[in-house]
Amino acid sequence: MEIGRVIGMVWATKKDEGISGQKLLVINLMKQFGQERESLLVAADVTGAGCGDLVLVCRGNAARMAVGDGKAPVDAAVVGILDSLDLPGKETWNEYQ
Repeated sequence: MEIGRVIGMVWATKKDEGISGQKLLVINLMKQFGQERESLLVAADVTGAGCGDLVLVCRGNAARMAVGDGKAPVDAAVVGILDSLDLPGKETWNEYQ
């Protein structure tokens, strides 16, 4: 799994039936604590995440299983919303600070 921040949503009126009804989010993945990568990822959301949320993202078969269909054309899925993140030697991040 990877950690990223939701920065937007994707709206697609024409799409594969396998992702019909899926909420699609634009995620900026982190490369290190507090540092985001420069590339973006689109992930299906199974948690109800929104813009600004720090989330857990899984990829590949785990993502397809998370959306409930092992044959869905999904490569990434948001499977958790982080409330806090505590890493040794780093300042603890807490959504409720």
